[in-house]
Amino acid sequence: MSGTSLDGIDVALLRTDGEGLVERGRSRTFPYDEGQRELLRRALTAAIAVTDRRDRRGILGEAEAALTHWHGEAVKSFCRAIDLSLAEVNIVGFHGQTMIHRPERRLTVQLGDGQELADMLRVPVAYDLRAADVAAGGQGAPLVPVYHRALAENLPKPIAFINIGGVANVTWVGRSGELVAFDTGPGNALIDDWMKAHTGKARDENGAMARRGRVDEATVAQFLGDSFFEKPGPKSLDRNSFAGISLEGLPLADGAATLVAVTARSIAASVVHMPEPPESWIVCGGGRHNAAIMDALTTWLPNVMPAEACGLNGDSMEAEAWAYLAVRSLRELPLTFPGTTGVEEAITGGVIAPPRAPRI
Repeated sequence: MSGTSLDGIDVALLRTDGEGLVERGRSRTFPYDEGQRELLRRALTAAIAVTDRRDRRGILGEAEAALTHWHGEAVKSFCRAIDLSLAEVNIVGFHGQTMIHRPERRLTVQLGDGQELADMLRVPVAYDLRAADVAAGGQGAPLVPVYHRALAENLPKPIAFINIGGVANVTWVGRSGELVAFDTGPGNALIDDWMKAHTGKARDENGAMARRGRVDEATVAQFLGDSFFEKPGPKSLDRNSFAGISLEGLPLADGAATLVAVTARSIAASVVHMPEPPESWIVCGGGRHNAAIMDALTTWLPNVMPAEACGLNGDSMEAEAWAYLAVRSLRELPLTFPGTTGVEEAITGGVIAPPRAPRI
């Protein structure tokens, strides 16, 4: 899994049938260096003009080849570290890197060559898991809710999982396993971009800058006044959906604090689109490492806790989910549902790439 925050590649091992059996194994993050991030940023800029999801001209093709290679090396390194032979792996779930996500145009592009990765690892790879849903009129996101439901099997419900990556999203799991899911608003992306533009650093480490700042309430109101927040789910966002709102004139710390407030309050506001309030809110994704975000969430919501408080791993959860989805894709089980992406009926998805050379 490589998310919109551009932090790095998360690899996780899972033993599952894609349904109720979930045995979580080891996991590891392979952080991107600044050169890798810069290549992906350049590709993200170029992707703004993309109208055909197969377009890999110029920097897009360069980034896809590099990204695929990085993922292959990450998987190999992970397996060596835990003394696991790739011959023991049945399938790899490959998210790729989202370049553009415009479901209203039935367009979603994730860079990553699944066939090349399968050949590199000599293991079948499930990839391009969003495309079928978008083609069928769904939002193509979020895809993790069906895995959240599996993790919530023995937890008090209703329960909500908050994932804070570049974009934040929420999954509501009802008492009988009902699913409601949608993107809530910006996650880390705008905070990271603000810090990068003003300090050269990739993020606000632990929310230290935001905690020194004051929230500009007028700017928060401008963000939250967008019609997106009034719409019930399913709904989804591109990483740069709110990048046009100006923070001009705000000091560095105030800008960071304001963006934290936008992230937290948009998550809190999502409760109005749920059938009933959750008993607890489980936070996963990189955003839970930002103490300013966690403080803000606990101000606006009850019973907020990091995934680890439930015995889960908030860093590896999305990588685990992609392994789970890969098995569901292989078994042609549904990945998306009317309550998660707005697709008319539950559908499967993904492309299975078998390796073109036998295993060693």
